[in-house]
Amino acid sequence: MYPKIDRITSVTAAGLGGILAMVRERVERLRLGARDLERRAAQAPAPPPFGGRRSDGSVGVIAEVKRRSPSAGAIRATLDAVAHARAYAAADAVAISVLTEEAHFGGSVEDLRQVAEAVELPVLRKDFILDELQLLEARAAGAAAVLLIARILSPVRLRDLAREARRLGLGVLVEVHTTGELNAAVAVEAAAVGVNCRDLNSFAVDFATAERLLPLVPPDVVAVAESGIETRRDVERMAAAGADHVLVGTALTRLAEPGPAVRALGGVRRRQRAGTA
Repeated sequence: MYPKIDRITSVTAAGLGGILAMVRERVERLRLGARDLERRAAQAPAPPPFGGRRSDGSVGVIAEVKRRSPSAGAIRATLDAVAHARAYAAADAVAISVLTEEAHFGGSVEDLRQVAEAVELPVLRKDFILDELQLLEARAAGAAAVLLIARILSPVRLRDLAREARRLGLGVLVEVHTTGELNAAVAVEAAAVGVNCRDLNSFAVDFATAERLLPLVPPDVVAVAESGIETRRDVERMAAAGADHVLVGTALTRLAEPGPAVRALGGVRRRQRAGTA
C-alpha cells in the first residue's frame, strides 16, 4: 500500500529528502513479496524497445501520465491513465511515461500495468528508483524502461541499478542536472540520457540547463529534454540544443483531449549533434 495522500504537504515541504524517505519505506514493504515479484518479472512478455530516434529526423514526444506534482499541485486528479495513453499513441508519441509515485504525483504501479497492456508503445516507469526490487516491480508490470536519477544515486549504485535493469530487459533513461551527473550516466553506458530542466529541490525550471548539457551528450546516446516543455517553440529550442526527444507531462495531462497537443509538438526537425545519425 502506498503512503496516504494526507502526508503530501509535510513531505513536500521537506523537499527531495522527504520524498526519498517515503520511497525507502515503500521498498521495505516490497521485500515482503520479493519472491512473487521475481516470478512475475520472469514471466512478463518482452516489452518493445525504448529510446530509439525517429527515422524521419524529427524530435520525438515522450508523453507523460501524471495527476499532480510538487511544483504544479493538482493537475488532473480524475485523469484516466489508459485513455490518455491511448490518445498519446494515436497522436504519434514515441513512448509513454507513467509516474508511479503516489504521494506527490498521484500515480501507481497499477497505472503502469494498465497502460502497458493498453498500448503497443514502450512505457517508461518514472519514479525515484533506489532498489532492484523496484526494477522487478517495473518489469512485472510491463514497463519497457525505467528512469534512474543520477542526483539521488551514488555512481556505484547507478552502475549497479543500470546493469540490473539491462539484465531484466529494461531500457534505462538516466536523468541528469549537471556535467558531473552526465559523466556518471555516460560511465554506466546509458542508452538514453534525460536532461532535467527542473531543480529537484526548488522545482524551478531553467531551459539553460538543457542548452548547456544536451550538446555534451555523446552522439551514440539518445538525448531527452525533460520538464517545463509546453509549446512547439519550446520543442524547437530543445531541438536546437540537440535533443532527440522531449518528455512532456503537465502540458498534456491537464488536457481532456491531449491528442491535438501531442501532434502540435511533433514534427520539429532534430538538430544533429556531432556524429548522430
